[in-house]
Order: sequence, then C-alpha cells, then structure tokens
Amino acid sequence: MKRSIMLWSLLTMACLGYAQVVTVQDMETGQPLELVTVVSNQHNALLTTNSQGQVKINPFAQASRIDFRMMGYKTSSMSFDELKQGGFLVEMTASQVSLDQVVVSATRWSQTGQGVPSKIISITPKDIALQNPQTAADLLGASGEVFIQKSQQGGGSPMIRGFSTNRLLYTVDGIRMNTAIFRSGNLQNVISLDPLATESAEVLFGPGSIIYGSDAIGGVMAFQTLTPQFSLNEKPLITGKAVTRYASANSEKTGHFDVSIGWKKWAAVTSISSYHYGDLRMGSNGPKEYLRPYYVQRQDSLDVVVTNPDPRVQNPTSYAQINMMQKIRFKPNARWDFQYGLHYSATSDYARYDRHIRYKDGLPRSAEWNYGPQIWMMNSFTATNSRVNPIYDQMTLRAAQQHFEESRIDRDFNGDTRASRFEKVNAFSVNLDFTKAPDAKSNLYYGLELVTNDVESHGTDEDITTGESVTGPARYPESIWSSYAAYLTYQYHLSGQWMLQAGARYNLYALHADFSNNLPFYPFPEPEASLTDGALTGSIGVVYHPGQTWSVSANASSGFRSPNVDDLGKVFDSEPGAVVVPNTDLSAEYAYNAEVGIAKVFDETVKVDLTGYYTLLENAMVRRDFTLNGQDSILYDGELSKVQAIQNAAVANVHGIQAGIEVKLPAGFGFSTQYNYQRGEEELDDGTKSPSRHAAPWFGVTRLTYATDGLSMQLYAIYNGERSSADLPEEEKGKAYLYATDKNGDPYSPAWYTLNFKAMYQITDAFTVSGGMENLTDQRYRPYSSGLVAPGRNFILALKARF
Repeated sequence: MKRSIMLWSLLTMACLGYAQVVTVQDMETGQPLELVTVVSNQHNALLTTNSQGQVKINPFAQASRIDFRMMGYKTSSMSFDELKQGGFLVEMTASQVSLDQVVVSATRWSQTGQGVPSKIISITPKDIALQNPQTAADLLGASGEVFIQKSQQGGGSPMIRGFSTNRLLYTVDGIRMNTAIFRSGNLQNVISLDPLATESAEVLFGPGSIIYGSDAIGGVMAFQTLTPQFSLNEKPLITGKAVTRYASANSEKTGHFDVSIGWKKWAAVTSISSYHYGDLRMGSNGPKEYLRPYYVQRQDSLDVVVTNPDPRVQNPTSYAQINMMQKIRFKPNARWDFQYGLHYSATSDYARYDRHIRYKDGLPRSAEWNYGPQIWMMNSFTATNSRVNPIYDQMTLRAAQQHFEESRIDRDFNGDTRASRFEKVNAFSVNLDFTKAPDAKSNLYYGLELVTNDVESHGTDEDITTGESVTGPARYPESIWSSYAAYLTYQYHLSGQWMLQAGARYNLYALHADFSNNLPFYPFPEPEASLTDGALTGSIGVVYHPGQTWSVSANASSGFRSPNVDDLGKVFDSEPGAVVVPNTDLSAEYAYNAEVGIAKVFDETVKVDLTGYYTLLENAMVRRDFTLNGQDSILYDGELSKVQAIQNAAVANVHGIQAGIEVKLPAGFGFSTQYNYQRGEEELDDGTKSPSRHAAPWFGVTRLTYATDGLSMQLYAIYNGERSSADLPEEEKGKAYLYATDKNGDPYSPAWYTLNFKAMYQITDAFTVSGGMENLTDQRYRPYSSGLVAPGRNFILALKARF
C-alpha cells in the first residue's frame, strides 16, 4: 500500500512538472510559434518559447495574469489557473496591427511598447528572412525608419533623427559596442554584426543616455543574437538552419549554418557565415554623373587610368567577410542563468569607393585608398539571478572584452609612398543591472557601469619602388578612455490608464593620451594630455491609455557624448588642403530632446501612429579652424594644409515627425506606410546657419503585403526626397563629386524611388525558398551623402533548410 501511495505521488508530481510546460501555437495552422515572449504582472522575468513553441512556465506559478506576446499576433492574457485548465496550450490569433510589443532595448529589461514613453521599433526574424538584407546596415534600412549612408560597399552608416556616427549607439546582447575611436565621419562598424545570426533588432529613437551613457544622443540600435535553447524533456533539443543566397547586382554568394543543441541544464549554439560580394552594378536610369567611366590600374610600375568596360560597375567595391559565433548556456536551477558568448567577424581589404572618385587636375587623386581588414571579436559573460528579495527581483551581470582592429591604406596617383595607419582597441565593460517592483504599481530599474578602452595606433610609410618601410605618423595617440556610471529609472502606474517614468544617470569619464608616437612628425606643444569630467543626464515621461486601442506618450530627456580619442587626439586629412590636429581642451556635448507620440487602432484593422520631436544639441564638438604652435598651416603628407581641430564651438537643432499607417485588408492582404521627415540646422564658424549634414531628406517606405499558409509576399516602394543645391550643408558643397549636377551646374541630391518585390514560400516544414527583385525599374540613384551608388535591378534567391 505504501509503495502504491509513493508511486502515485511521484506520478502526480511528474504530471504537474510536465504540465507546467506550455505550448504556444498558431490558432489557424496549429504550427508552433517560436520566440513568443511570456511576461507576468507579478514577476520581472521574461520567458521565450523555443523552436517547438514550448516554454517552462514554473516561474509564473500562481500568477494572476500571464501575457503571451509576439509581433503579428494578438496578445493572449490569462492566469496560471486558466492555463492549467486549458491543458497548458495557448493558441494565438494572427493580427497585423497591435499597440503592444515586448522590447528590451529601452531599459535592458522586458517592457511592452505601451509602457515606454519613447518611440521604439522591432525587427523580427520573419522580417529578416523575407527582406534578405546583405548586412546589418541593410537590415536597419529595411525598416523604413533608419536612413543608411554608404561610402563603400563594405559599410553602412545609419542616420537617425538627424544624428549619425558617434552620436548613435550600438549594443550587442545588451553590451555597448561603441569605442573611443568611433568618429564623426561615416562609420561602418555595424557590418561586423551578422544578420543571419540575429534573433531580433530594436531601435530606440531619441536619447538613451540614462541606460547606455555616452553617444546615445540620436538613438540606440540594439541587436540580440541567437540564444541557446534548452530541452524541456529527456531528449536533447537539436535545431538549426542552413542558408545559401545569391544576389545579381554584386554577384553575392553567401552561405550560413547554425546549430543549437540543448539539454535540460546545458545548451549551446554555433553559427558561421561567409559572404562574398563582387563589384556593385548601378542602375541604367539616372544621372550620368554617377557613372564610373574610368578606374586606376598599376601597369609596369606606373598608375594608368583605364576605360571601364561597363561604366555602371563600380570598380573597386568588391569584398568578403566571415562571421562566427559560439554561445554556451548553463541554467542550474530556476534562479540562475549563465551564458558565455564568443563573436568573431573579419572582412577582407575593401576600397573606400568615395575616395576613388575624387580627381585633381583632371586625374584621380588616389591610386589606392583601402580599408584593411575590419576585425571584431567579443568575449562576453552574462549571469542572471531571479530571486525576490529587498534589493532586487532580478539581477543581471554583463562582463565583456572586445577587440577591434582597423586600418587605412592610401597612395597618391603615381606616388611612390604607400601610407598605412593601423588602430587597435581593447575594450572592457562591466554592467550590473537590477530591477525591483516595490509594489504592484511601481518598478525600479537601476545599475552600475564600468567601461575602459585601450587604444593603440601606429603608422608605416612604404616606398613601393624599393619595398622599404619606415615608421610613419599615427592616426591617434596611445590612449586610455574610461567611463564610470550609475543610473536609476522609476516607473509608477498612477492608474490603469496613466504611467509615469523618470530617470537619472551620473557619468564620470576620463581620458589620457600619449602623443609620443607622433612627436617626430608634428610639433605638438605637450607630449601628454589628460581629461576628466562628469555628465549628469535625466528623463521624464508619461504614457496615457484612454483605452486598449489608444496610446498617448510624452517624453523629455537629455543625452550626452563625452570627448573620445577620435575627438581629442586624431590627426587626419579632413578634405584636400586641410588637416585636423589634436585639441585637449574639450568637454561633453549635450542633447535636450522633447517628443510627443500618439497611436490608435481602429476596429483591429487600422493602426495610425505619429511622433513629433525636437532636439537641441549644445556645446557640439565640430571641426573648426585652429592653430598649432601659433601656425594656421602645417606641412602634411607633403602638402601645406590649413590647421583644424575638433572644438566645442556650435549649437545645432533637429526637429521632425515619424508617421505610420498599417491596414489589415481582407483575404490575407495588408497595407502599410512609414514616413520620416527631419530638418536640422547647425552653427558655422562665422555664426551663420547651415542645414545639418546628418539630417537626411524625407524618406519612407510603402508596402502591400499578402500572407497565407506558407506564403508571404510584399510589393513595396522605397523613396527619398530631393536635397537642392541651396539646401546642401556647407560641408557637403565641397564634395561635388558625390552629387548630381542641376541645371545651373551646381551639385544636388535628386529625389529617387525604387519598386521592389519579395516573396517567401515554405515548401515543407524543413525547406523555405525566398527572394525577389529589388529596384524593378533599374533606377540609378545615390542616397544622400553617400559615395556609393545604390544597386540597380537586383535579383535575389535564397534557400533555407531548418532542422
């Protein structure tokens, strides 16, 4: 009898344990839904379903409300008891319009879009699979709300709300990617991230300095890479995918493979991608100024200008890239979750195309102008503890070491000296983040951060006729940049309709630069320089929900950017006849932002959202004329050049709107439009105003979609407004070679559009084919401020196998 009772008890416990595994599936198709987010009103934890649509719900036992959320589906809410009565099966109904979504970029913690007063967008794995972006920059651009500038094919510099480069912040798995040599010129570091190993991406618009510190002025781009998945039964959970892709405009050949193996307590994911791109072909219908009639070849010890057999092919723009990732995860119990990640990315050498199309006295200025391999490696360790106590409900420790390498190699046309400049950065960071719900109406998010960057820089000058190399000037001084910070954000739900959020951050930053590597070349007055200062930023916002279909928000926030090594210590040629030299008398620049947003869903079929914003940038670090030891010009690379330096010498402002419409039409059809308008002004050296360089002309995307069982299609248009010659920023007027010519012979950026078609079809549970045609009408256009002409008509075909 005793044995029977014990056996019955064990079976009951086993059934209860098994019953706490919830399965989430599509109501119509019955297919399991992966990456559904599960949150509770009584816990700050975030759970996600695995590839089988399953998640262990034990942490939410006895919760009065559990929400199941996924982009493209209606949120399903129920109590734990209701889940139990339903057999722990959740069926979600597809819906193209919704106000709520789970985000993590705003606070590093799970929050719904309705609970954040700032505008945030999410890019899902389904979006990535359908759009087939070649790089992470293209992934952001496909959203229709981030403008992408390109100086070369191996690049992509996002512009958000009139800001770009080192006034935007990248994070990978919650870890800051920006370094002390992120510059004010166009950046291509985002291409180090692998779109085929990206689980999701989010963009937080406006200052994000409360959580992320320096550089988060215009916005934060947060990337979450593939996460190892645990098995919820005795069998190992093995999942993965293999992708191969071809694109015609640049003869892209891409291969990708990832596999995840999970047991109950251990899991691992391995990912590898290989990308090969040929020279990019532009369209046939557009300004003739964009054509590439000639390029330079080295023949018999001479640089020769040769005729390009196809002027639409941008020679040289080809390059290759490899990405690898390894993650290991260990979850010994319900309270602790440990994860180690290794990321590695390396490109081949690649040409900076915009420097290859500059001319001097009728001949190319450069015979060579290449970036050396761009290398990024990150080791990261994350430990999360979920345990309700007086200090926190959940604590996360993130520690990371990142290594960056980049270089620049250039040689003048028929010049004998090849100048190479090499940079390495070792970046270390530690973040300790806490969340606490003191009561049912309040949430606290607070934490500490330590970041340090060690910068190495050196140069070599090689005589290509003799092969001899000598030490040359370095781009940067040997430097150490550090940042120490504490932050606190408080949320209070005044009622079921009102939510108030306020936050503050104090940041102490320090920089020490040693100019010894450049003293033999430049007459710097001091061999070393140090800088220490602090920055205080804050935010306050409110969200109001008149009903479940309404959301109104208002937010005021400040952000800052502390001087980095690129600002303080760089030596480089900013333009022909001008050289930028170090300036040790710098302080942080501050941005003050105000925005109001409103969103409304009508009859679960139409969603309209509108956000207006205004940002003021004070104490802005800009390039201005300068003197070095009393001299306004120095000899640089054999040319007498005007001396300039980065200085706190300007005020700038940007205002704009972001508007969107989504419509769910009958029979699986849908319609959506995103429109972005931004206008900026910045102060010049003489006190006059100029349009802001990084405020792109208005742009947007309009999509007609169709989705049925196993098939998704999109017919969409991307468009960009004109920037007339009179409206070009002063800085851009000196780069006529990048622009078309108007009827008066002046440079300008014409308006453009492309028509595009994408489709994805699931042949079987294991095989999917996707592709389409971009730029159907073969337009020849160059996005504003870009050196690279965009692809012409482009055929894409991709095959994916899942297991």
